[in-house]
Amino acid sequence: MNKNIIYYTKSVLNSYAILFFSQNRILAVLLLLVSFFNPAAGLTGLLCTCATIVLASLMGYHRDSIQSGLYSFNALLLGIGFGTFYHFNTAFLLWLIAACLLVLTLTVVLTAWLGKYGLPVLSIPFVLTFWAVLVAANGYAGMGLEQKESYMLTELYTGRSAYIVQFLSNLDKLCFGKYPDLFFRSLSSIFFQNSIVAGIVMSIGLFIHSRIGFSLLILGFITSCLFNSITGVYPDGISHYHLGANFMMVSVAIGGFFLIPSVRSYIWAIITVPVAFLLVNALTRILGVHNLPIFSLPFCLLTIALLYFFMLRTNPGKLQLTPIQHYSPEINLYQFLNGQERLQDLKYLRLSLPFIGTWTVSQGYDGGITHKEEWGKALDFVITDEDNNTYRDTGTRPEHFYCFNKPVLACADGVVEDVVNHIEDNEIGVVNTQQNWGNTVVIKHLTGLYSKVSHLKQHSVKVKIGDYVKQGDLLGLCGNSGRSPEPHLHFQMQVTPYIGSKTLAYPFAYYTSNNGNSEQLHSFEIPAEGMQLQPVDMNAQLKQAFTWQPGYNAKLSGGNGKTETVEVFTDAYNQSYITSKETGATVYFVNNGTAFYFTSFYGDDTSLLYYFYLAAYKVVFTADNAVVATDVYPLQLRNLSPGIWLHDLVAPFYQFIKRTYQSKSAYQQQQLTITSTGYKQLLNNKKEVMSASVQVADNAIKSFTINLNETTITAQWQTEHIF
Repeated sequence: MNKNIIYYTKSVLNSYAILFFSQNRILAVLLLLVSFFNPAAGLTGLLCTCATIVLASLMGYHRDSIQSGLYSFNALLLGIGFGTFYHFNTAFLLWLIAACLLVLTLTVVLTAWLGKYGLPVLSIPFVLTFWAVLVAANGYAGMGLEQKESYMLTELYTGRSAYIVQFLSNLDKLCFGKYPDLFFRSLSSIFFQNSIVAGIVMSIGLFIHSRIGFSLLILGFITSCLFNSITGVYPDGISHYHLGANFMMVSVAIGGFFLIPSVRSYIWAIITVPVAFLLVNALTRILGVHNLPIFSLPFCLLTIALLYFFMLRTNPGKLQLTPIQHYSPEINLYQFLNGQERLQDLKYLRLSLPFIGTWTVSQGYDGGITHKEEWGKALDFVITDEDNNTYRDTGTRPEHFYCFNKPVLACADGVVEDVVNHIEDNEIGVVNTQQNWGNTVVIKHLTGLYSKVSHLKQHSVKVKIGDYVKQGDLLGLCGNSGRSPEPHLHFQMQVTPYIGSKTLAYPFAYYTSNNGNSEQLHSFEIPAEGMQLQPVDMNAQLKQAFTWQPGYNAKLSGGNGKTETVEVFTDAYNQSYITSKETGATVYFVNNGTAFYFTSFYGDDTSLLYYFYLAAYKVVFTADNAVVATDVYPLQLRNLSPGIWLHDLVAPFYQFIKRTYQSKSAYQQQQLTITSTGYKQLLNNKKEVMSASVQVADNAIKSFTINLNETTITAQWQTEHIF
C-alpha cells in the first residue's frame, strides 16, 4: 500500500482514538462509526479531521505528531460540535473552514507552549474555538449560522438534564437499569450524543483498548454518582456531558494515563472528582454570564494543574508520572515495572570489580568487625584457597597472604581525587589506628559519586591526584597498611571526596559467584559476606558480534521467503535502536560492554526483527556455559494467555503473570551458539513457551532459529554485500 495512504489513514484513525488517550485501531474505527450515529456531526467531524491533517502536513509540521493525532483531534471535536449544533448551509461551510484554521493554529501554538513544561494541550483549542464561534454567531446575525434545537446544547448551558433530554431518552428502547443506562449515555455525550447504543459501542472499544482505562471510567462514574447523592449538588441528576467529559475523563487521565497505574493513582482518580465538581459549578456560573458553555474546560484545567503539581516534587516516591507515553495504561505500567526491574544501567554507574581473578568477601555491608553505622556500606576482599585459608606457609608475613601484592583496579572511569602512598605495611596481627585507612586512592566518577580503595601496599600506587583513569586501569597493589591486621582490600562508594567519608550502598554491575560446582551471574547486586566472586570471563567474538554502532546494517532472510533490512540509529536522547525498513518494527537496546539487552519493542510482531528480539533478549558476553543470563519480558507481549485481560484489571495492585527469559553461550561443534528459553509463569506454574538459538562466527551473527507457539522460524543474518 502507498506510504502516503498509510500515513493519512493512521493520522485519521489516531485522531479519533487519541480522544481517549489511545492509538488503538479497533477503538478508532468504533469511534468513527459512533460519530456517524449523528450523520451530520460524523461527516463534519471527519471533514475537519482530514482537512487539518492535510493542512498540517503541507505546512511542514512534524509528521510523527500529525500521525499520532495530536494536531487533529481538536478539529474532530470542532467538526462534531458544528454538525451537532448548526444546520448545513453556505455560511456553515465557510465558518467551519475558518474555525478549522483557528483550532489548528491554537493547537500548534498551545502544544509548543505547554510542551516546554511537559504538559498536554488536551481539548483547550476546541473549547476556545467553539466559544469564538458561539460568541460571534450570537452577536452577529449576519454570520448566517442557524442553530439547531439541540438538547445537548441546552444541557451544556444549564449543567443538568433538561426535559428534552428525558424525552429523547425515552426513545432509546434499550434499558439495562438506571445506572448502566446513565453510564452509556454519559460516555456517548463526549461525542455530543445521548445514546445507550453509542455508549455500548464505545465501551466495547475502550475495553478492548484498555482494561485499566475502562475500570477508571467506571470508578469516576461511581465516585461522581456517590458524591452527588451525598451532597445533592444536582437534585435532578448530573449532566450526561459533564459526567462523561469532565468527571469520568479526569479519572482516566490522572488514574491511568499521565500517572503509572497504581493504588495511589487510583486514589487520586477518586480525589479529582470532588475537585472537578467544584470547577464545573464555579465555571458554569462564571461563563453563564457570557452565555458560554464550559464544555470540557474543567477536565483540561484540573488535569494540567495536577500534572504540573506532581512535576514540582523533588521526591516522586511511589506516585510516578509516566516517563514514556505508550498510549496504553497497560503498556505504560508493564514497561515501567519492567524497567524498574531490569534497566539498572539507567540508574547506576556501571562499576566493575576492582581486581582480577576470584576473591572472597571477608566482611560485607554492616559487618561485625569494622563496617558499622555510617561507615557500614563497605566491602573487604581477600583471596582464599580450597580450604578457605587466606594464606600459605605460616601466615606470619604479609607475603604469605594470597591477596598481598595483587593488582587493584579502577572500578569505573574517573579522575583521581586523593592519594595516600607512604604508609608502611603492618606486621601480621598489628594495626595502625593512627592512619586508619592506610594507603588509599579516591576517584571521582560523577558529581557526588566517589570510589575509595584502601590498605594498599606502601609505594605501590601508580596514579597521582588529577590523573584521569579508565575502568580496569591499575591503581596500586593490595597491601596491609592502616587498620589492617592482615592483607585485604577495602572498597567503598561515597558521596564526598574525603578519605574518611561515610559510605554509600552501591552495586557492582556484573560479576559471577562460585556456588559449589556452578557459577551464578549477578547483575547490579551487592555481594554478600562469604561470597566468592570474580569478573565475568569475557568472550571477544561474542562482544564484537553485538557491538552495533549507528549505521550498522544487516539483512534478515527467513525460510518463508520473508526478507528484512535492518539498520541501527540513535534518537535525540542518544538511545540506540535498530529498525526494519520493510516492516517499520523498531527495538531499542543497550550494550554496556559486558552484556547486550533489548529494552523495548514497537511495531509489527510478525517481523523477523521481533523474533530476534525474543531470541536474543539478553546476552552476556561470555562463552562459559555455566553462566546463565536471566531477565524478564514486559507483560504486554502477545500470546500470553486469555487470562491477561483479567490480569490487566488487577495489575495496578497485584501481578500474578510473569514472562521470564534465560540464555547462555557455549561453543558447539566449533561454533559459538547462544541458546535461550522463554517461560510463562502463572502464580507458581511455570511453562516453557519459547526456545531459540543464535549462531555467531567470525565476530558476527550468522543466523537464528526460534520455536514459538509450536512454530519454528529460521533466519539468516547477513552483514556483508546486503545491498
